[in-house]
Amino acid sequence: MHRALAIPLTALGVGAAGLAYAAGYEVRAFRLRRVSVPVLEPGEAPLRILHISDLHLTPDQKRKRDWVRALAGLEPDLVVNTGDNLAHREAVPAVLDALGPLLERPGVFVMGSNDYYEPTFKNPARYLLPDSGMRSHKGLLPAEDLRDGFVGAGWLDLDNVRAHIKAGGREVEVVGTDDAHIRRDRYDLVAGPVDAGADLSLAVTHAPYRRVIDAMVDDGFPLLIAGHTHGGQLCVPGFGALVTNCDLPRRQAKGLSRHSTGRRTSWLHVSAGLGTSPYAPVRFACPPEATLLTLEGRAT
Repeated sequence: MHRALAIPLTALGVGAAGLAYAAGYEVRAFRLRRVSVPVLEPGEAPLRILHISDLHLTPDQKRKRDWVRALAGLEPDLVVNTGDNLAHREAVPAVLDALGPLLERPGVFVMGSNDYYEPTFKNPARYLLPDSGMRSHKGLLPAEDLRDGFVGAGWLDLDNVRAHIKAGGREVEVVGTDDAHIRRDRYDLVAGPVDAGADLSLAVTHAPYRRVIDAMVDDGFPLLIAGHTHGGQLCVPGFGALVTNCDLPRRQAKGLSRHSTGRRTSWLHVSAGLGTSPYAPVRFACPPEATLLTLEGRAT
């Protein structure tokens, strides 16, 4: 082989192998992460929260559905679903089937843009560019059917809502917003200091834009839970996420971190999610995930 062709052909081979791994293996390599968060009063018994996000489910994704159903065996005290459940007009029954056993446990949810609007094809390169969230949509998804299924099972809808829920024998104050990525968030409607009488206060949102999470931190919520970023979806080993698809720094694209506003600091957990758009079914160095958050007592 001529030396001038050797490097391009080698690079092509490596690229093809990487794409096969990203689309053929990693996108289906579901895993459970376990994270401890010291937000309870010292000496309190732990509280376990299962965080599920960004299923992007289509009716034919049986392997994903079965994996999610099996998470009920963890017996969490509370389930938090941070949106983008749908990727097909006929996916609501599949989502309710996948989450079925978990719907029997205390739960809260917020919606994401992919619960409202049908996914569309776009140039994959656009994923690496800033996304304003403003776009034309192919069609509507049955968001209200999904909402009715969740609420009918007993889960709390936290889209621009503040409420209380019993979980693990405790009174938990919860607040949430609708999807900030498409500007449906109205935190101003539910803002205010945390309830000092609650055993715990949690804040939930789909897309962790700073205008939302900064306000939640300033109100004193010790733990914020979000999704949307897909953890970057395409990551570089040793470097991390290339993008977050919002104004969150890349280093906070997934996992547990500290988020500060200058006045206060809170814990922020961002899920890398379990799915992708059906038009970009690849993940690299960022496996699909759900997370079991074990809330524990702070050190004395």
